[in-house]
Amino acid sequence: MPLQNTKTGKPAPDRARSSNLFRRGQRVFPAGVTRATIEKDPLPIYLERGEGAYVVDVDGNRLLDLNNNFTTLIHGHGFGPVVEAIGSVLRQGTCFANPMEHEIALAELLVSRIPAVEHVRFVNTGTEAVMYALKAARAFTGRSSIVRFEGAYHGGYDWAEAGQNGVGESGVSGRRPPKLGYTGAPKAIADSVIVLDFNDASGLEAAVGPVAAEVAAILVDLMPSRAGLLHPSADFIAALTATARKHGILVVADEVLNLRQGLAGASARYGLEPDLVAAGKIIGGGFPIGAIGGRAEVMAVFGSDNKAPLVSQGGTFSANPVSMIAGRIAMEALTPDAFDRLGELGDRVRNGLTRTISKRGAPFSVSGAASLFRIHPKKDVPATYRAAQMSAQEVAIMRALTRHFLAHGILLPFGAAACLSTPMTAAEMDRVVAVFDDFLAQCEPSDGDKQ
Repeated sequence: MPLQNTKTGKPAPDRARSSNLFRRGQRVFPAGVTRATIEKDPLPIYLERGEGAYVVDVDGNRLLDLNNNFTTLIHGHGFGPVVEAIGSVLRQGTCFANPMEHEIALAELLVSRIPAVEHVRFVNTGTEAVMYALKAARAFTGRSSIVRFEGAYHGGYDWAEAGQNGVGESGVSGRRPPKLGYTGAPKAIADSVIVLDFNDASGLEAAVGPVAAEVAAILVDLMPSRAGLLHPSADFIAALTATARKHGILVVADEVLNLRQGLAGASARYGLEPDLVAAGKIIGGGFPIGAIGGRAEVMAVFGSDNKAPLVSQGGTFSANPVSMIAGRIAMEALTPDAFDRLGELGDRVRNGLTRTISKRGAPFSVSGAASLFRIHPKKDVPATYRAAQMSAQEVAIMRALTRHFLAHGILLPFGAAACLSTPMTAAEMDRVVAVFDDFLAQCEPSDGDKQ
């Protein structure tokens, strides 16, 4: 079915107050907003509050939230146990230069759940978690280069973001130099970051073997959202593990987003045994957090009883009691049953979307797992970052789709993973499917167009 019409049949909600706020923002922020990930189509939707699975914008529109602050709020907005606990914490003090019991309790929970994690260090963001994990790998191995996979997002650290926007043409050495994260980034970064294709099991050893003596870590997100929410193949994970073990390279799993895939995270789900894990998002209960975890032997680079640290790691707000308590309470509520239920809801929405695509004969596909899904304007589910990239026409189609969802009271992220939260219900999954079906129906050619 070719898409003939991508205009929603429902008028757009009123956005007068959002428009006024955006004009104010343009006077004080570059581009009018304070982070690059804010969606503007053509202006941001300013929110007033969150209520469970929903957000309410400043113009009074109530929206089912499939973004959840980029997958962070796995319990939705205003999760009761966290709200109740934080009230007392704020009266006791919000941050200290000394440690507190709260950080030990959250670390104990992570160690008990994630097989790869024996010791933990807390930071404030996922970017910091990845950054310090890479620094730890370099310190432990005495090597400097990093292997990563094209298109995956790993935060704002110079070496982690090289390659997230793809690669250039092959150089003299045959390597494809990564596109650097920003204009003016030191060109030397490109010499120490090796970018490979996700799921290319056969190419791993061939690419890494000749330069293995330089490589400290293979950095991998097992289901990279911005790269297409690609599903890792078993052969790829086996090849990655074999190459790393053969050459003494550490495996760093970026689970900042994908820890939400299960009680022990994505690595355990897909059979990867990393040396280091970077975590964030859901482990903070809605507050700023990041964590580096891993084998005690490797984590000793941050210091031990009888050794000075090889990597100095601090942070004014690291392990603050607000994030520690909120994180522990949120994680304790993520029981095996809670993960099972999220997985069932995820299966329901993914299967429903797929059935609708088949029924309509539409050039769409759906990827994802557990509580994550992504709709692609492509007939086949992309297997690589490049296959997931959208043409100008596909971008226009997805813009129309997100506008259609918005007009029907659903906040669907553009070009990233949609995610579920524990307050959501089967009825809301069916509503998502119905709104998508309505969009496809409106895109079908009319009888006059068919002639």
